[in-house]
Amino acid sequence: MIPSSNTDHPLSQKPVFSIEFFPPKSESAAQQLITAAAELQPYRPDFASITYGAGGSTRSRTLSYARRLVDEFAYQVMPHLTCVGHSRADLKEVIAEFRAAGLQRIMALRGDPPKGQSDFKPHPEGLAYANELVELIRQEYPDCLIGVAGYPEKHPEAPSMEADLANLKRKVDSGAHFITTQLFFDNQLYFDFVECCRAKGIDVPVLPGLMTIVSRDQVHRFCAMCGATIPEALDAQLLAAGDDPAAVQAVGVEWNYRQASELLASGAPGIHLYLLNRAKPAAALLEKLRADGYFHAA
Repeated sequence: MIPSSNTDHPLSQKPVFSIEFFPPKSESAAQQLITAAAELQPYRPDFASITYGAGGSTRSRTLSYARRLVDEFAYQVMPHLTCVGHSRADLKEVIAEFRAAGLQRIMALRGDPPKGQSDFKPHPEGLAYANELVELIRQEYPDCLIGVAGYPEKHPEAPSMEADLANLKRKVDSGAHFITTQLFFDNQLYFDFVECCRAKGIDVPVLPGLMTIVSRDQVHRFCAMCGATIPEALDAQLLAAGDDPAAVQAVGVEWNYRQASELLASGAPGIHLYLLNRAKPAAALLEKLRADGYFHAA
């Protein structure tokens, strides 16, 4: 449970707005990230997460850009950390690096198998499950605020929703403070997921994750990777928008806006945006939400 006295917790005030970056692999991609961070800074995100490659493949870049987001834009940053390819000693070292950098939040994930591997294989001296990583973070960094992932449409590897919820409860019982969901485009999936969580005794906040849209191919690709579904109505609108980037963005912004409006009106603790390091769709969405009284810009 989130201590009621912990006013620094990112979900202690509603609604919260958070964003997610991934570490760039080239100079042009780096500039895209920095530009996005600058363009979204006026909307005062409560925190920004930054992803972590399989087996620590982006470890140094994750920390480097986390520091830049803090130093240049005063973001509260939540780096991701995964079990993949790491021993317990490695993980302790990374946690110590995050702590030394003043990063007070960590998103604890088991992680996906490295590229070219179909199955997750834990390091011989490492951890097999995200709940074990949560426990390790709690031991090494007791003051850290820990987020974990939840899957409204079930983790692709889970044999059933029941089993997936049992795994999620273990993560929360191990000390996670809140859940951020995988992307979804149908709000009923989120509402049903939260209801199932509460029925299982999972009572931490569940932050809905929405993905901004820049192309139909992108939506299909990401949904295929994470097991999410695309509503027929959204797919039809994106198909009709064709190859016109402005039309595609308009469809995506309107869909995300309807999602966010309903979620916030229904009591969701906020929204988390998967940006893919692109600011314009997110800024357009936030302008519409700002007109409704949410997420005031500076």
